[in-house]
Amino acid sequence: MSERNRIQQLEAVIQENSENAFLQYSLGHEYLETGDFKKAIPRLRKAIELQNTYSAAYRDLGKALSQESNFEEAEAIFIRGIKIANERGDLQTAKEMSVFLKRINPDSLDGDSICSC
Repeated sequence: MSERNRIQQLEAVIQENSENAFLQYSLGHEYLETGDFKKAIPRLRKAIELQNTYSAAYRDLGKALSQESNFEEAEAIFIRGIKIANERGDLQTAKEMSVFLKRINPDSLDGDSICSC
């Protein structure tokens, strides 16, 4: 199935169930993968609004914000996402966000000090 078809299917399902964090995340992730960062950002924000412990949504939102050159907000999202991922034991996602955080701001908080991975 093409990315476009997946996006169309997710958009149709979300019209029926817009309060599902997984569906919002999935659509945001598909937009991110296709390079449509402007469409990815609101979907990923919505996923976090619906489930504020969704560490993968923080990771992808930070990535999308970085691609849109919104580095300050991306940094804040990554820091918050790392904390949440650590609390949930999602060490791989915490480590990924730590790496992304270092890429956008090497002088930021030491990613290793906020990542217990």
